Amino acid sequence: MAAKNLASCLFCKIIKGDIPSFKLVETELSFSFLDIGPLSKGHALVIPKYHAQKLHELPDEYLADVMPIAKKIALAQGAENYNVLQNNGRLAHQEVDHVHFHIIPKPSKDEGLIVGWPAKTMSKEELQALHEEMKGKL
Repeated sequence: MAAKNLASCLFCKIIKGDIPSFKLVETELSFSFLDIGPLSKGHALVIPKYHAQKLHELPDEYLADVMPIAKKIALAQGAENYNVLQNNGRLAHQEVDHVHFHIIPKPSKDEGLIVGWPAKTMSKEELQALHEEMKGKL
């Protein structure tokens, strides 16, 4: 599949070389680089060379290419603990409207990604109904 880009997109400009970056790994389908506003030392991004705003809009072959690169970067960071983060939409904290994956070393409690996890309680019946609904859509 041919790459799709958007002239006004920050990440598409980085892929094309119009904006400089600290490139790490590049393949036919993906591009990775150090984050210039890192949460910790080594914080990197992996982006597909196909402009899609959200994960569900991205062709599968691009997704298949991204994860091995994320793994290589995580190993190169040398961190025992790390997060792989991917957000979709403003409410989900997506700032750049191009699918991207953060690989963020977590060297200490106070450095790296800090996550809240406001878990909800659901009854077994509610979970069963949701399970059936989602299975029907898969």
